[in-house]
Amino acid sequence: MKAITVTDQAAGLDGMTLADRPYPHAAENDVIVRVHAAGFTPGELDWPATWTDRAGRDRTPSVPGHELSGVVTGLGYGTTGLTLGQRVAGLTDWARDGSLAEFTAVEARNLTPLPADIDHPVAAALPISGLTAWQALFEHGRLQAGQTVLVHGAAGGVGSLAVQLAQQAGASVIGTGRARDRDDVLGLGADSFIDLQADRLDEAGEVDVVLDIFGGEILERSARLVRAGGTLVTIAGPTEIRPGDGRTVFFVVEPDRARLAELVRQVREGRLHVRLGSVHPLEEAPAAFTSGRRGPGKTIIAVADR
Repeated sequence: MKAITVTDQAAGLDGMTLADRPYPHAAENDVIVRVHAAGFTPGELDWPATWTDRAGRDRTPSVPGHELSGVVTGLGYGTTGLTLGQRVAGLTDWARDGSLAEFTAVEARNLTPLPADIDHPVAAALPISGLTAWQALFEHGRLQAGQTVLVHGAAGGVGSLAVQLAQQAGASVIGTGRARDRDDVLGLGADSFIDLQADRLDEAGEVDVVLDIFGGEILERSARLVRAGGTLVTIAGPTEIRPGDGRTVFFVVEPDRARLAELVRQVREGRLHVRLGSVHPLEEAPAAFTSGRRGPGKTIIAVADR
């Protein structure tokens, strides 16, 4: 099969190539998925799990990408809950070969059935972004109706879903981004928008929850806006920055089959809009990792033709 592989952490993108790889093996409780569309996280080449297994052993050449949508083509021993030919979407394990391949092995518990009327690129853009948004807002941020949340990068994959989920929950939403994103973010349901390049961040006033994707100076400035008892949630990395009388949570998204199934249902019903960015064929995946080619929404790799 064809897959994108990485061979050397020091080489970074220069070590990413389209290569022939062995067909994956379905371990106990695994399924083999024929990948139709895949998503990736630009920073994953910096993750230790991209280069080593859970025991710390080198696992290169490895296949990046951890979001996928496709069709089940094989079942491992003891696998239940999914069937051959079934459409699915979900997450691959961080420390195993991922989704930028024609076929991949995935634990069945990390996949949810996918209705026929949801396109594969849309489904592939949902698992990490949707689960990250949900877990950030409600599991870690403890957001409730009537509270105010500041969502950074509100036009992006995570941010655009967070705006919609927070609005549905009855929260007031302040989105941030570039000037070009203003109308899109307000159209998603944000109550107001702050242009990070032209406006003052403190115009947001006090908020109950901040969802940060940037880190650095923006994270530090955002901490000052969190009211007493509030929460600063970041996915940018571990940090010592704390609100004066609140808490900071850094987390890595966790698979959640039941929650992903609910997000899929909302997409199907038209209550949740997945904002797609550019879509590239598998051979263009190395170029798609380059930050300069990314725009609003989630960049997706189309692997299968149908």
